[in-house]
Amino acid sequence: MRLAPDLPAGRIDRSGYELVVDERFTGPDLDPARWLPHYLPQWSTPERSAARYALGPEGLTLRIDHDQPAWSPEYNDELRVSNLQTGVRSGPVGSGSGQHSFREGLVVRTAQPERRLWLPHHGLIEVRLRASPHPRALTALWLIGFEHVPEQSGELCLVEIFGRDIRPDGSARVGLGIHPFADPALRDDFVQVETADDVREWRTYSVEWMPGAARFFIDDVLVAEADQSPAYPLQLMLNLYELPDGTPRDAAEYPLEAGVQWVREWQLR
Repeated sequence: MRLAPDLPAGRIDRSGYELVVDERFTGPDLDPARWLPHYLPQWSTPERSAARYALGPEGLTLRIDHDQPAWSPEYNDELRVSNLQTGVRSGPVGSGSGQHSFREGLVVRTAQPERRLWLPHHGLIEVRLRASPHPRALTALWLIGFEHVPEQSGELCLVEIFGRDIRPDGSARVGLGIHPFADPALRDDFVQVETADDVREWRTYSVEWMPGAARFFIDDVLVAEADQSPAYPLQLMLNLYELPDGTPRDAAEYPLEAGVQWVREWQLR
């Protein structure tokens, strides 16, 4: 991954792109033709994988409530997550076939019919969000392979912000990059870049995804460039996590919230 100051100064040039999706979450309901309000539901049960969220004039608010159950105590301990994703598939209950096999020994608990809702393939993908500053929170947008072929499992992470990495003035380290998982054509290439801007306020995070390359931007400014990229369609995973850290969950600290003003896809004209 090339990072500043080794990158030429650059900003997003949208003049060659056409806006094809402009998701603003203005409601009154999520678009079921685009979003599934569950997190990797094949590895869990519906009441545990369901997102907590609200739609309003400023867009989407992802929420973790004090009474929210852990997503999968069997596989991920006390992790809690509210996630919207744009595709899903799995094998039958009891099989090991499902998206995003993040550890060994996963078994499908709730079978998922194949649903391909919004799967970009290259283009400019952007999100405008404000991250949760809670020290157990993680706010992220990442794209993963649909995995109808197991090797098409790479991840393109557009933004990942841990609340513990946000300083009192709102400046932070922002994670971005590529994880291969089972894709032999990719290598792990993930970094955290510093931003002086307040990530608790609205910021725009973008990736220009091209054949064999990806360019990452914060507020339209180029911050990183990779010389590889997934070569197949990817689904979106838009989420707020609560990561267990061994401390008590005080009801007065809830809800944890992250805001998403919009998500956009642009394609070359």
